[in-house]
Amino acid sequence: MSVLAFAGGALAGALHVSTSQQTIERFAKEWSAGDYPAMYSELSPPERARIRRGAFTRAYQRALDTATAVSVVTGRPKRVGDAYDMPVRVETRVWGPVRGTVRIPVTDAGIDWSHDLVFPGLRRGEKLTRDTRLPPRGTLLARDKTALARGEARTSPLGAIATSITGSLGPIPADRKADLKALGIPSDAVVGVSGLERIFDVRLLGRPGGELRAGTRTIAAAVPVQAAPVRTTISTAVQTAAVQALGNRLGGVVAMDPRTGGVLAASGIGLSGLQPPGSTFKILTATGALESKLTSPSHPYPVSTKATLEGVDLDNANGESCGGTFVESFAESCNSVFAPLGAQLGARRLVDVAERFGFNRDPGVPGAAMSTIPAAEEIGDDLAVGSSAIGQGRVQATALEMAVVAATIGRRGVRPRPTFDFDAATASSPTVRATKARTARTVERLMLAVVRNGTGVAAAIPGVAVAGKTGTAELKTTTQCEPDPANPDSCPPQPPDDPTDTDAWFSAYAPAGNGAPRIAVGVLLVASGAGGTTAAPAARDVLSAGLKAATSSP
Repeated sequence: MSVLAFAGGALAGALHVSTSQQTIERFAKEWSAGDYPAMYSELSPPERARIRRGAFTRAYQRALDTATAVSVVTGRPKRVGDAYDMPVRVETRVWGPVRGTVRIPVTDAGIDWSHDLVFPGLRRGEKLTRDTRLPPRGTLLARDKTALARGEARTSPLGAIATSITGSLGPIPADRKADLKALGIPSDAVVGVSGLERIFDVRLLGRPGGELRAGTRTIAAAVPVQAAPVRTTISTAVQTAAVQALGNRLGGVVAMDPRTGGVLAASGIGLSGLQPPGSTFKILTATGALESKLTSPSHPYPVSTKATLEGVDLDNANGESCGGTFVESFAESCNSVFAPLGAQLGARRLVDVAERFGFNRDPGVPGAAMSTIPAAEEIGDDLAVGSSAIGQGRVQATALEMAVVAATIGRRGVRPRPTFDFDAATASSPTVRATKARTARTVERLMLAVVRNGTGVAAAIPGVAVAGKTGTAELKTTTQCEPDPANPDSCPPQPPDDPTDTDAWFSAYAPAGNGAPRIAVGVLLVASGAGGTTAAPAARDVLSAGLKAATSSP
């Protein structure tokens, strides 16, 4: 019995793990997981009284930010007297793996902590610092590999055509300081703040180099590495056409390849300018009404000059009379049809279809604005819903979004995700089904009628099926005052029609009819009159350039 008792006691002693050993093993695991609150709980009571948890967490986070760390891996602690030596490997963006041993004093009461324990290689009293330098900025290329911006001066053989899309450089914006610091970018660096320079900024910056220091000692060093050239989806021919179509007007033009989502051109405020989209939004209203079986192409509507909702008149453009079949009403852009139809569709379904086409969604392009429509419960009464259905009210869109809307109809209801990255566009492009193919084909029929014999005939291209939709969005009321017969002087003198009262829009794609159009465009001309008069011809020129480029490029 005594022998067995001795053996049992020896086995129990061999399996015993001290409290300090358990503490340091938990601490190691928690450090690898980045669980700073749990790490703090392992400190001895005197240490927790000395340093607050927030300060403890910030000390580790500052060290990792300084080191551009992406992960921490701890090894098995080894006891050395009253402390444990813990192997630590920190993977960093700039210096690669930084390895070292951290000696951590531990008692049964917990860890005796000091600031040198936040990073391997630090000694008592030392602070982790860095001195980083950037390589020369990378080169931006068009899809045909023409340089769009290269060298310190960011020059291009295309001159102003290139600068219209490449954007500009400047100091680090406040909202990006933390992210760029974590990448090792010096605080005084010049970075991309707009255009392609902003979209591809992180890739163009390359990999910083420099020294990581513990006090005055260098514990890691790296040489700056210039980024490989970045090939974009920009077509030099289509970008030229987009710049020329916009001219010196305020607005934006965006062209994209619906098959891949690759953006072929973007001029002006095409990515960032938000304006009421006017009747181009009727593409979405028509989609929702067809989905809900509220209408059909042959459904008849009365010929009228206006619709009345909640006691308020919504006039057709210029007070024109229009109606007829649904196809004819869409081709002539009849507010008198679409405002009541939108109210009938209702806010919930209207917002749902808009969001499926990309509204209230991040467009996925850095620096691009998000097109918006209020939440269904925030739109309001039938008048507000009807106004939203014709692209007024509080609906806001970019030319990029309206190019996406056109592309989605052209692709039989599949919404492409816009990208400026050539490699991403030629790989599998992310897509979302926005509506059924059958519905999209019907909407295409409506859009073809717009260009063949409706408000968008100025966008027609001989021998090409162009599907489009005009938009004329009111910036202020254009309703003419009607004097009281009993008081002829009740209206002030009426000024002549002022084109600056409205934004001009056009949303289109070509060729239509095969489910694989080669180009879609969104055109916004701010305070420039009617969409059919000014935006449609601009869209036609860009569509033509895109179709020509598509036949000549590999």
